[in-house]
Amino acid sequence: MGLADRLTLALDSGHVVLPETGRIAVFAPRAGVDLSALPRAGVQVITGFAPDFRHFSAEGYDCAIAPSGRYAAALVCLPRAKALAHALIAQAAGVSDGPVIVDGDKTDGIESVLRALRARAETGLPLSKAHGKICTFGPGADLSDWQSPGPREIEGGFVTAPGVFSADGIDPGSRLLGDTLPASLGAHVIDLGGGWGYLSARALERDSITRLDLVEADHAALDCARRNLPDPRAHLHWADATGWRPETRADSVIMNPPFHTGRTADTDLGRAFIAAAADMLKPAGALWLVSNRHLPYESTLAERFKRVTEAAGDVRFKILHASHPSRQRP
Repeated sequence: MGLADRLTLALDSGHVVLPETGRIAVFAPRAGVDLSALPRAGVQVITGFAPDFRHFSAEGYDCAIAPSGRYAAALVCLPRAKALAHALIAQAAGVSDGPVIVDGDKTDGIESVLRALRARAETGLPLSKAHGKICTFGPGADLSDWQSPGPREIEGGFVTAPGVFSADGIDPGSRLLGDTLPASLGAHVIDLGGGWGYLSARALERDSITRLDLVEADHAALDCARRNLPDPRAHLHWADATGWRPETRADSVIMNPPFHTGRTADTDLGRAFIAAAADMLKPAGALWLVSNRHLPYESTLAERFKRVTEAAGDVRFKILHASHPSRQRP
């Protein structure tokens, strides 16, 4: 249960005391996390990750991409990326007039975050349970050095933001795929899980493309993609790539699919991307995919496409080309 166990223990023991009235901002909870220890009517879930936004909306929670106004309290569900964790805690402190609660698993770096937080704020003693910790601090803490520096420019003039995939530079696997893409991709291309837009930018070097759909679940990455892709042929979609579908089938799909859920390797996610791509393509359409060499995607590709080859690669990555999708849903 993780967060639910720790939060219930903290509230029942009096280590965390919530105000009787006012809104409670919950930053970055992941789908499936139990927030029932909090008064549902007062909770606003704040997340820029499309699957989590959809999940908590379906659960009946008020959801927003960014905080608005003031809150009586805030809960930060610690993300994996350290810079993003710091930025969310600083953001929560900036909008809360009451306690800020920080919760995280040990594998998410909660220990180091709490050590750094104690140097900047007066924190209550953390409670440990279910392989994680939860603590709280009051309003007035100076966390200005933790605030997000905002978008920044990297190699190639691209703009990224803290916490997005490959924020510090062009991902080498994506670069290899970009260098391998053929001269012709057809008129309609889809970039699944397109992030801040590197692969889309490389694809749009082709004048033959008339439309490119970039699908990305991370709202912060999508904001960067808008800046990186001023081309009017590019259409951006904030959505879960495994569930989104185009109005018309495409000639090509390009992607560097994720294979982690948090810190846990999850090749099922990459397989879901492959299945989604097969459903999006025309009968003679093609998928261009980069993956780490050890990932076993070939069998899934063989189930969903008539032709599968390794088009390029090195010791770390392989570029897989699959064409003529089969078993398409209507």
